[in-house]
Amino acid sequence: MSEWKLTTLGDIAELRAGSVFPLALQGRTTGDYPFIKVSDMNLPINAICIRGANHWVDETDLRIIKARPIPKGATVFAKIGEAIKANRLRRIVRPTIIDNNMMGAIPKSRHVNDTFFYYSLSKFDFGEIASGSALPYLKTSALTELQILLPPLPEQRAIAHILGTLDDKIELGRRQSETLQEMARALFKAWFVDFEPVRAKMSGRWQRGQTLPGLPAHLWNLFPDRLVETEHGEVPQGWRLFTFGDVARQGKGTVTPGNLPGKTFTHYSIPAFDEGQIPVRELGEAIKSNKTPVPDNSLLLSKLNPHIPRVWLIGAAGSNAVCSTEFIVWIPKEPANSAFLYCLASSPEFNTTMRQLVTGTSNSHQRVKPEQLCGISIFAANSQAIQSFSEMVHPLMAQAIENRHQSNTIAALRDTLLPQLISGKLRVADAERFLAHFGAPGCSEVTET
Repeated sequence: MSEWKLTTLGDIAELRAGSVFPLALQGRTTGDYPFIKVSDMNLPINAICIRGANHWVDETDLRIIKARPIPKGATVFAKIGEAIKANRLRRIVRPTIIDNNMMGAIPKSRHVNDTFFYYSLSKFDFGEIASGSALPYLKTSALTELQILLPPLPEQRAIAHILGTLDDKIELGRRQSETLQEMARALFKAWFVDFEPVRAKMSGRWQRGQTLPGLPAHLWNLFPDRLVETEHGEVPQGWRLFTFGDVARQGKGTVTPGNLPGKTFTHYSIPAFDEGQIPVRELGEAIKSNKTPVPDNSLLLSKLNPHIPRVWLIGAAGSNAVCSTEFIVWIPKEPANSAFLYCLASSPEFNTTMRQLVTGTSNSHQRVKPEQLCGISIFAANSQAIQSFSEMVHPLMAQAIENRHQSNTIAALRDTLLPQLISGKLRVADAERFLAHFGAPGCSEVTET
């Protein structure tokens, strides 16, 4: 620890505010620079720094919006509004433009490892230094005074490697889960919305005994060989339109955790969903309002602000599981299972219809009613097809849930190690021995990035 130096953020970094982003430039999918808005900070932890942004600008646009790119290696975060309290930071891996509600912290010296710098900033609670109550904001003067312990560069790299390895494992699990979910949703759309197996039979692209992607040979007899016209458009012969209420029933009931102050609950909330779908284990005394019980193998669907889809597939719910009343609990009806419900409720067609049913004028307080969701009808099927699909996608979704749980376990480990490593209370060698039990690589081969 004798070689560690106490410094300030202002001494080792330049703070650079973002730029106003004209509406006319939003929505562009290609360009020279990704443009990150403060609302993008709600995306999963590595979604921005690894895969870019939802908006892009060209070099010529920079003169119009008077913007300077935030360079690779900087850390960006919200500087105004409620997003400050969420304390989400992103490390930039390519030159990026940020909006005027954000701030970039750019390491000044080659003696500061940018990944270590990112993790050092992530230990601060920016909400504690924010000014203003109705609309909190960060003053540059308060940021520059933040104190940072800076070890020698080799140790910075080693600490960054340990924490970065854990984050890479978290991201890998998240991406694998996302891929499995995308596969299941694509199959749902192909079978029950676009009727691709029926069209493949009609055109001769799928012959008896053949296997096509998502269509094992034994499913040949499951699908009709023609489409018939109905008042709702073409549907496979012998199939009918189903509503959401045909395959799901609402789970009801009320739990008041506050009446059981010493009991531990598994709490599924909107913030917990946004933070990586990690329910919080907490005592009843900490849960201040009534909740809805959550059974195993149910589906949580947020009725709040459907323009932000929140569909939470629950495997094993946990002991004394409850959820926010902003979630609606859905239990599958046979022959459907929870994997089928997830594919249906998370489909773009379902969400589009759901958004048309909202009540409330404010974008932050729009809601839908459970009885409205029961009437949504965006797919055609028969019972046998629903059962076969449910059985096919169940292993995919079970693996997606398992990947999520593993990522959450690693995230808890990272969150435990981070403050200890950044403060120097836990040395790198000790952390390596600890991580060896989790199969994480050591730091002996770390090189400068």
